[in-house]
Amino acid sequence: MMHPMVAAPTAQVIRFARSKDTAQTARRATSPAIRVLVADGHALVRAGFRLLLDGSGHITVVAEAVDGEDAVALAARLHPDVVLIDIDLPGLGAVEATRRIRSQSRAQVMVLTGSVTDERLSASLRAGASGLLLKDTEPHELPSAVKRLARGEALLSPVFTRWLIDQFVAGSTGDPQVRPAS
Repeated sequence: MMHPMVAAPTAQVIRFARSKDTAQTARRATSPAIRVLVADGHALVRAGFRLLLDGSGHITVVAEAVDGEDAVALAARLHPDVVLIDIDLPGLGAVEATRRIRSQSRAQVMVLTGSVTDERLSASLRAGASGLLLKDTEPHELPSAVKRLARGEALLSPVFTRWLIDQFVAGSTGDPQVRPAS
C-alpha cells in the first residue's frame, strides 16, 4: 500500500524533434564532402574562396595552389573532386594545368575568369575544363556551381552560353567576338 502523500509514478514518453540543423548534420555525416582544390595566384582570393566553400556545408577545400605547377602536383597527390583554376594562374598556365590535371585524375575543372573575351577560354574547354565561371558571379552561386561539377555536370556562366553558340555557328576554332548577354 502506498502512502497517501506519495503519488504513483507515471510513465512519460519524451520525444525529441530533430531540428533542421540536426537533420542536415546527420546527412553530412553520412555522405562525403566534395573535395576542392583552389588554384589562384592571389592569397586573398584563395582565402575568400575557402571561406565561401568551407562555410557552405558539404564542401571542403583540401588545398590551395599558388601557381600551375603547384595545382598539378596537389591534384595528383590529393585527388580532389573539383579544381577551381584562375585563367591568369602564374607559372604553368591555366590551360596546360587543366590539361595535365584532367589527364592524371578524375577531377572536374572550373576555370574562373574576369573577361568574356579571353582567347584562352576555348583552349581551356578543349583541355578538359567542365566549366567557365565569371569572377563577378554572385558569391552564393559558387558552392552550387562546385556541387554541379562534382555531380559530373558542365557549367557555363550565361554569357558563355552565348559565346559558345556564336563559336559553334561560326564553325571556327578561334574565339568569335563575344557579345555580353543582355
